[in-house]
Amino acid sequence: MANIKIQNLKKSFGETIAVDIPSFEINAGDMLGLVGNNGAGKTTLFRLMLDLLQADDGQISMEFANGISIDPSKSEEWKHHTGAYIDDAFLIDFLTPEEYFQFVAQASDIPAADAEERIKRYEHFMQGEVLGQKKLIRDLSAGNKQKVGIVGAMLSQPDLLILDEPFNFLDPSAQIILKRLLTEYHQQTGATIVISSHNLQHTIDISTRIALLEHGHIVKDLPNEQGSAEQELEDYFSGQTMEMPEE
Repeated sequence: MANIKIQNLKKSFGETIAVDIPSFEINAGDMLGLVGNNGAGKTTLFRLMLDLLQADDGQISMEFANGISIDPSKSEEWKHHTGAYIDDAFLIDFLTPEEYFQFVAQASDIPAADAEERIKRYEHFMQGEVLGQKKLIRDLSAGNKQKVGIVGAMLSQPDLLILDEPFNFLDPSAQIILKRLLTEYHQQTGATIVISSHNLQHTIDISTRIALLEHGHIVKDLPNEQGSAEQELEDYFSGQTMEMPEE
């Protein structure tokens, strides 16, 4: 598990404020759902957390269960404890899925036998459409690329798992399987999991806590025991719809 502290974090693109978070903490063991409309800043926040973007101001610090405290912008140690999938740019598309998983395993110092055993746990999720197809990742459907990216992110059994729109491109059965996989992984390991999703119901179903972003600001931070955040979120988003001007 990982504890993440965000302080005075700011990122703008020109005059557009993408992220402006004075203070926010993701507690160790949270299953945090990040929701918001298009352009709310969810993906930008993830890229800042993963040191893929440089913040204009502020900092993100991480503390893992083994006592290691890390500033991702100044240390690479966090990578050994983190799994993430943002989009298919994370994939090596000239490899087959099997070769990609082998690469991830080697980079994470996972013995080949252990990696093979772990991959078997995700065969139901991959639905016989990913492994053994003799296809390069670039030739897979968008949904199957998504599966490869998610399995690759989870393969190292990370203390911190970050997934941006993981339900995108997946058919309904794969979405249901993924919800179960994430819930079971969280229960079994106590890992800190942060997901974003436009699918409000899936987010409510699996998250223990939900943060709502609008224009880079966290405007709500809601506990979600047994779906307790559902009504407040529905009221918020339906209220926005009602306030939209008529065309």
